[in-house]
Amino acid sequence: MSAAAPPSWPDGVYRLLRESGTTVFGYVPDAGHQRLIELAQADVHAHAVPLTCEEEGVALSAGASLGGGRAVLLMQSSGVGNCINFLSLIQHCQLPFLTLVTMRGNWGEQNPWQYAMGRATPTVLEAMGVITLPVEEAALVEPTVHAALGMVHRAGRAVAVLLTQRLLGVKEFK
Repeated sequence: MSAAAPPSWPDGVYRLLRESGTTVFGYVPDAGHQRLIELAQADVHAHAVPLTCEEEGVALSAGASLGGGRAVLLMQSSGVGNCINFLSLIQHCQLPFLTLVTMRGNWGEQNPWQYAMGRATPTVLEAMGVITLPVEEAALVEPTVHAALGMVHRAGRAVAVLLTQRLLGVKEFK
């Protein structure tokens, strides 16, 4: 049996991010973001910044914004809980903020440890003033990221694009 072809939407999302002026890609390694991370690492005009924990990405994004740059935070839903206090900075200072969150703890999840934060992620983000845009179909990823970029860079909002397990596929847990 041959391996499934990798999805093509990460390439389109990367193009949209770069066209919007995004040059800083903060990430905690995650299989769901692997292709975006690889593209950022290979791009001599981008800065792929590995993080020790997700809240560093919120600070990185705030710093990029204050310095006139644009950043995106790539994280898994399990890392959202680590960001709560730092998201208060984004909310209080009304800084533009974009995160792409690979979701766990929903459709087809087999790892019981992923349910609590996966289910809480939208509520936690919304409580901190972050607008959530869930995506379940590959055809909707690029239009959703495009809409999020307008909300962030033109309207100055904080937005999380939630890439659901229905889109990403279920990880086997043994």
